[in-house]
Amino acid sequence: MAAAPAIPPAMDRPHFIGIGGAGMSGIAKILAMRGAKVAGSDAKESATAASLRELGATVHIGHAAEHLADDATSVVVSSAIRPDNPELARAAELGVPVVHRSDALAALMRTQRPIAVAGTHGKTTTTSMLAVALTELGLEPSYAIGGDLAGPGTNARHGEGEIFVAEADESDRSFQKYDPEVAIVLNVELDHHANYASMDEIYESFEAFVARVRPGGCLVVGEHAGALELAARVAVREDLHVVRVGEAADADVRIVRITPKGMTSEVTVAFRGSDGAPVSELTFTVSVPGRHYAHNAVAALAAGARLGVEPSALAQALTAYTGVGRRLQLKGEAGGVQVIDSYAHHPTEMTADLEALRGAVGADARLLVVFQPHLFSRTQELGKEMGEALTLADASVVLDIYPAREDPVPGVTSALIIDAAAAGGADVRAEHDMAAIPDVIAGMARPGDLVLTMGAGDVTDLGPKILARLKG
Repeated sequence: MAAAPAIPPAMDRPHFIGIGGAGMSGIAKILAMRGAKVAGSDAKESATAASLRELGATVHIGHAAEHLADDATSVVVSSAIRPDNPELARAAELGVPVVHRSDALAALMRTQRPIAVAGTHGKTTTTSMLAVALTELGLEPSYAIGGDLAGPGTNARHGEGEIFVAEADESDRSFQKYDPEVAIVLNVELDHHANYASMDEIYESFEAFVARVRPGGCLVVGEHAGALELAARVAVREDLHVVRVGEAADADVRIVRITPKGMTSEVTVAFRGSDGAPVSELTFTVSVPGRHYAHNAVAALAAGARLGVEPSALAQALTAYTGVGRRLQLKGEAGGVQVIDSYAHHPTEMTADLEALRGAVGADARLLVVFQPHLFSRTQELGKEMGEALTLADASVVLDIYPAREDPVPGVTSALIIDAAAAGGADVRAEHDMAAIPDVIAGMARPGDLVLTMGAGDVTDLGPKILARLKG
């Protein structure tokens, strides 16, 4: 095993603004596990705040200048932190360096063998699959993920091994700070419209990410058209080994078949030998339904193999993956109705999850969706496509837009989605009062149905409330 990496000097006593966020909390947890004196603040109390305190971190609720200790060695922020934050202003007064989240994560990974997982969709799932499988094999990886693993119940860990698996976020170009030994790019699509104006800008950003892969390193690409285009653009780099995964006959790691089995899939793959001929096949189970999750698992398999992990052992270890929070996560069952939660908020993700569940439920079961659009900019650009995705459901209820970091845009509402869904023949309705949703669903659902709460905002909080209402 490798020796525990040293804490970067600026990270000895860090203060995190928004410490409860998925990305921020992971870095804070790893630093706390490595012995740093971690502190921070968040807008509200949460299970994440409690878990950080258990690791010895000081977590304040609310943002105030006095929360920043005089001996802080850095203030860590994400792109979501506004310039007028009082703790940020206090940092300027004290002369405390401000470090972006991506720089902090890059510093943590630098002395290890990083696998960075990128793509418009599937990052969290693929990173999680790798983290679980490598842990199952006793390789003690460190990892930082955008969601909580179903087993360990955490999004980050400091491991004693040499491999560090991290989710690489393209939304604000911050993934351009990492220098992985292996990079995974699952897909490339236009999203994050507040930061990217065109596909050309998206490709330029991903090219900058791939340019930082270490000399002699590897790029694993999915068979999505955007990922293949990226591979073609970076082909001029002679010190980069490109591995293509997918169902195409000439894929380097070929998916021979995917066999749906209820809420799981059985996947068979074949690696191409040095002479181009396929070697012996491997078959393993993926614990979540849908072809896209099978593809994610195979990308994880290919990346681990490039770091020297024996493929057949890694394939079997991937069966230990049991899911990650908000990625088709079963919240429970009541009255014969299953309630599942999905983070899907882009039309491609929505379609993939709805198709997966449609294939997994029985012929007589209905798929009922509660969808919360995420961001005004995304709804403005992709509202029609979101509505088209909802035509895959038997019935949908659409909430108001979750603004996150954005201010409202005149004329941009959930009606853009509802109108597109209705035009496609969908049974869809609006609901402006989130508190009314449990009663609405109780009036719609019948035994055997599946209810899906979907979106990247606080729609995830509805699952337990719907279940409680279904129990009567």
